[in-house]
Amino acid sequence: MDKDTCDVVVVGGGPAGLSAALLLGRARRSVVVLDAGSPRNRFAAHMHGVLGNEAVAPADLLARGRAEAATYGVRFEDGSATAVEEVADGVSVALAGGDALRARALVVATGITDVLPDVPGLAERWGTSVLHCPYCHGWEYRDRRLGVLTTSPMGLHQAELVRQWSDDVVVFSAAAGVVPEEQAARLRARGVRLVTSPVVEVLGDGDAVRGARTADGEVVPLDAIYTAGTPRPHDEFLAGLGLDRVEIPMGHVLAVDAVGQTSHPRVWAVGNVVNPAATVPMAIGAAAMTGGAVNWALIAADFDAAVAGA
Repeated sequence: MDKDTCDVVVVGGGPAGLSAALLLGRARRSVVVLDAGSPRNRFAAHMHGVLGNEAVAPADLLARGRAEAATYGVRFEDGSATAVEEVADGVSVALAGGDALRARALVVATGITDVLPDVPGLAERWGTSVLHCPYCHGWEYRDRRLGVLTTSPMGLHQAELVRQWSDDVVVFSAAAGVVPEEQAARLRARGVRLVTSPVVEVLGDGDAVRGARTADGEVVPLDAIYTAGTPRPHDEFLAGLGLDRVEIPMGHVLAVDAVGQTSHPRVWAVGNVVNPAATVPMAIGAAAMTGGAVNWALIAADFDAAVAGA
């Protein structure tokens, strides 16, 4: 195969993309990873809950993953995909620079962007003291003053989760609408305070949150804020394939089966692009399964071609 043709193109060089690429490289597949260099967790200084990599910097994990995959012949190209079209025996992936990669199979591991509420002081502290996942960063803020800034009714469930790490939790519920009394009573039963006035500013010193100012002028002292950004999947470049999509509680994503296969027989998707709730170890595990499924699909195609030729 020439340099622009391979068995598998993996779009996305984060934990999911590298996991799939590593498995496929070890299966003796020619693999090219296209990496835009902007993983979702790049705002965090350390990862947590990642077995064997506790408190490791996200960039360090990716550097190690790249080196491991390269050992098995995986090739890396910096850049992003702009379109994908079906061709004979595979797909052609158009690149932002004007070139194209042709492959028998495509793995999409492009992740998402977390679109945060437009509140001054919030985005500047994303990944440090403005957080999304208590499993990833809850221990570091245990027994502190925690706020939950809702972006939808789902934020009330996030508040129940955050309560596990502290008994001092305030929920800013304006974006959740009118909170049903039964749900409000459930939160109050565990000491969670509800503030209905919208948050108009997050206060702090540098990366550190110190409080939240509401529209009625109240300043609520805080040490961290949890919020759920609106996930925007990076899958626009697949529009030409007309892939099936599905509604999930966190948005509108590509429909995939248990091993990540989309409605196209040559295209798989894995990681946050199809599961915004997946943590790093979840994405790594799911992508290893996807890599195995892609390899098996190519094995079956190879045997089918051999039988037909015979």
